[in-house]
Parts: sequence; C-alpha cells; structure tokens
Amino acid sequence: QVQLVESGGGLVQVGGSHVLSCAASGNTFNTNAMGWYRQRPGKDRELVASIRGQIITHYPEALKGRFTIARENSDSKTMVYLHMHDLKPEDTAIYYCAAGIVVPDQYWGQGTQVTVSS
Repeated sequence: QVQLVESGGGLVQVGGSHVLSCAASGNTFNTNAMGWYRQRPGKDRELVASIRGQIITHYPEALKGRFTIARENSDSKTMVYLHMHDLKPEDTAIYYCAAGIVVPDQYWGQGTQVTVSS
C-alpha cells in the first residue's frame, strides 16, 4: 500500500509560479512511477507530468516548458514536486498525485485545488 498526501494548493496570480508537493509513504516499490494529474472544471482528469525512476519524465506537449516534475527519495518517504510556471486561468484545477509500478495510476492522493486568477 502507498499513501499519498498533496500540499501546496491555493490561489495563484496569472503569470505566476507555484509548486505542489506530494509525500508518498508505504511500499516504495510501488512508487517507481509517480505523476501529477489534474481535473479542470467540466473536463476529464488528465496527466500533466510523470516520472519513472529518478529521471525519465513525460509531459503532454501542451504543457512542456511550463510544468516540471521532480522527485526526492529517502528510506521512508518519496517526495514528488510539480513546478508550475506562467500559470494561466485554464490551469485552474484539482491536482492529484498518483503512483504506480510502471504507470502512475494505482494509488491516488485526495487532490489539492489550484486556482489561477488575476
């Protein structure tokens, strides 16, 4: 089992930067693949960034250059971060942290709200 707790959501200004954090604990074997998803109002949940191992990252084409995922591993916990830049109102969403062995879709956090407003 893996427990995921997101933090860092809030109100952000248009054009600003923000960082979300996710603390993963439990069976770290199941956290080889970590990712961030988001669900915008009226839209389906979508992947915004993923990382396998320490360095294999993936981003949807539309978000490349604005979103960056990073992870830090320790004996008892894995931290995953989502660095977001040049935020736009359409980035307003609930952001979810997820984990899995190959694809980050087995374990999910509760989500954290990010609202981008001028």
